[in-house]
Order: sequence, then structure tokens, then C-alpha cells
Amino acid sequence: MSGGLVALLDDVAALARIAAASVDDVAAGAAKAGAKAAGVVIDDAAVTPQYVSGADPSRELPMIKKIFWGSIRNKLLIILPALLLISAFVPGIIPFILMLGGSYLCYEGAEKVWHKLRGGHHEAGQAPAVERGRDAEAKVVKGAITTDFILSCEIMVISMNEVATESIWVRAFILVLVAFAITVLVYGAVALIVKMDDIGLHLMAKDSARSKRIGELLVKGMPAVLAAITLVGTFAMLWVGGHIMLQGAHDLGWHAPYDLVHVLEHPVETVPVVGALLAWIVNTLCSAVLGLAWGLVVMAVVGPVIKVLPFGRSKEGHEEHTETSRAAGQLRGTRQG
Repeated sequence: MSGGLVALLDDVAALARIAAASVDDVAAGAAKAGAKAAGVVIDDAAVTPQYVSGADPSRELPMIKKIFWGSIRNKLLIILPALLLISAFVPGIIPFILMLGGSYLCYEGAEKVWHKLRGGHHEAGQAPAVERGRDAEAKVVKGAITTDFILSCEIMVISMNEVATESIWVRAFILVLVAFAITVLVYGAVALIVKMDDIGLHLMAKDSARSKRIGELLVKGMPAVLAAITLVGTFAMLWVGGHIMLQGAHDLGWHAPYDLVHVLEHPVETVPVVGALLAWIVNTLCSAVLGLAWGLVVMAVVGPVIKVLPFGRSKEGHEEHTETSRAAGQLRGTRQG
């Protein structure tokens, strides 16, 4: 009897060790998958505040909440089942889907660089949609969720590719973790960004001179913070998109670009202490340059088509975002005064 109990306890302990190892594998897989999707995450955090800026402060967080749950539905109810089915029955097309997403990232990054270099201007006139009533607000939220769908597809496909060797259940669990973690991270950051100037205004209204200084720094610093996030997001898109294209071309048999990058890495990777870091920097810069070049090609070939599709960021969309940001600045200035 005691021998049977000891054997049972041994089996339980073995199962516990297996479960613990599985948890470690899932955690490591989720971290690896989430890190590789960093470029899209930064872009998502940079884009989303534009949809709610200019809204009445009481509507900002409710709008972000709606976009958050729309993003969760996008990832878990549409994208995840589709990716699991594809990985189970036609896994050979995942690299092509990944390269399609990489091309979109390169296109988005290159388009931002192109418009920045051209110094594009937008016409003023129409009030932000969020100021034109509930129906217009619902339309803005729907547009944000549609844009999020594209970014979520990229995040989930990149994440899936990083854990493609795992079993289907482990893949599913990792992708669920990634979906929740990234969505909470992105929209938590978005909520903090859009309310930062409100926090600043609140601090400026206090009697303490220190609070007033901090509040003033927050209010005046937010435009710079948003500009920095946009800049980092653009670079990250070009880097991640370019790396996807570099690795994808190598996997499909075109080795020259991949080999050239590694040739460029070689002189610095032997530098003591910082060699690995320098090699990574070289690889990152080469990937970003490749991403920009490929993005410009995509812009020239399919840019006009993408802009008229329902999920494309059309010129009108850029204008509305610009007008929204301008109205937000006026609103904040009025409230500060």
C-alpha cells in the first residue's frame, strides 16, 4: 500500500515537473514572440492616440476601452483561429503571409518617411469626428478597430512564426498570452498618453510650486513625447519589416542580401565586450535601410491601390488625424487658460 502511494507521489511529482517545464516554455515562447513584434506594438501605440485626441476628456477613456475590446476580439476571435487552422493544414504559406505583413510594415514606414521629407500639408476646415456626435464617434472607433486589425494581424503572424515548432495547443496558449499582454500594454500606454496633459493641468492647478512645474512640463512635453513615439515607431516598422523581408528572402533561396548583411557584421562582431551589440546594430540598420527601400518600391507599385481600400490609411484619414491633433491642441490650450 505504502509502495503504491510512493509510486503515485513520484508520478505526481514527475507531472508537476513536466507542467513547470511547459509553463517555462510557454513563458519563454510568449516573451520571444512578443519581443519580435515590438515594431508593430510601438506603431500601434503611436497611431491610436490620434483617434481620440480632440474628444471631450470624459469620452477619451471610454473610446479607448471600446478600441481595446475591439482589438481583443480581432486577435482572439478572428486572427488566432485563422492562424491555427493555417498552421495545422497549410503551414507552407505562413512565410508568405509573414512577408506580406513585412511588406505592409515597410510600406507604412516608408510612407511616413516620404510624407515627412515632402513636408506634406493638410487643409483645415472640418471639426474632428469625435466632436460631431455619437454617430461620428462610433465611426472613429470603428475606424480605429479596423486599423488595429491590420496591426494585430502583423503582431500575431510574427508571433506565430516565432513559435512555429511548438505543438498546436502550446502555440494557441502562447498566442493568447501575447494577444492579451500586447493589447493591455498598448492601450494602457495609449490611455496614459492621452490623459497625460490632463494630469499636467491638474497638477498646475495645485498650490505647490513643484506640482505646478511638473504639470507644466507634462503639458508642454507631450507633443515632444508623441513625436518621439512616432519617430521610434517608424524606425521600428522599417527595422522589423526589413528584417522579415531579409530573412524571408533567405529562407526562400535568395541568399545574397542576407549574406551581405552578415559580411558587414563581421568586422565589428569580434570587438571585445561590445562586439555582439555592434553586430546587432549593424544588422538593425541594414534591415531598416532595406525596409525603407522595399517600402518605397511598394509605395510606387501598389500605394494608390492600398489607399482606396477600406483598411488603407487614406489621405483623408491623414487629414482627419492632423485636424484632430490641431483641435486637441486648441482644446488643451483653452482648458489650460
